Amino acid sequence: MNNITIGTIARTAALALALTNQLLSAAGKPILPIENSQLEQLVTSGLTIAASVAAWWKNNSFTPNARKADTYLEQLNSRA
Repeated sequence: MNNITIGTIARTAALALALTNQLLSAAGKPILPIENSQLEQLVTSGLTIAASVAAWWKNNSFTPNARKADTYLEQLNSRA
């Protein structure tokens, strides 16, 4: 995990938590302790959507080649 940014790890962890909560909520065992089922579904869906958009929007480079490409892109952008 050399040089993977904290933001990439945080977005991935948030997405994993949201998806886990969504699946457990659908199975009737939500992580978030909210009593009203409609409110719980709304909160869970909102959390999943927000985490998904954040993870999708940003460039999450995990592989060494992807991180090299990010470095190259930064070099190109700094020249402009």
